[in-house]
Amino acid sequence: MTYIKKDEFSEQKAICLYLGFQYPNVIFSSDLSGIKLPKGLAVKIKSLKSNRGIPDLSIYEPRKGYCGLFIEMKATGVSIYKQNGELLSNEHLKEQSDMLTNLQEKGYLAIFCVGYEETKIAIDEYLI
Repeated sequence: MTYIKKDEFSEQKAICLYLGFQYPNVIFSSDLSGIKLPKGLAVKIKSLKSNRGIPDLSIYEPRKGYCGLFIEMKATGVSIYKQNGELLSNEHLKEQSDMLTNLQEKGYLAIFCVGYEETKIAIDEYLI
């Protein structure tokens, strides 16, 4: 297995490379999450979105009764849930979770994934 740096941008980039290679006919896009931007540019980009919490990865391919797949990707080792399964008390995670729920209500599969391997498995299970 190829070594992948364990930060969100590197793992997200690796997933995009995997998607393009493994599924060349699938349309997808990746958000700029994980990229440190100058404040002015970050403000400009924020103005181009409906709200915070938009998932990192969007796969525009209907499968298994869903309109598409949206993944909020976290870097390997990042915890998003408490031991009891509840979402950690974090405003940004709450916004992301609410967005995933909203997308699910609109007919999309919308999930959290932690790390390259978990994300790759979720994509393969959805597309195969």
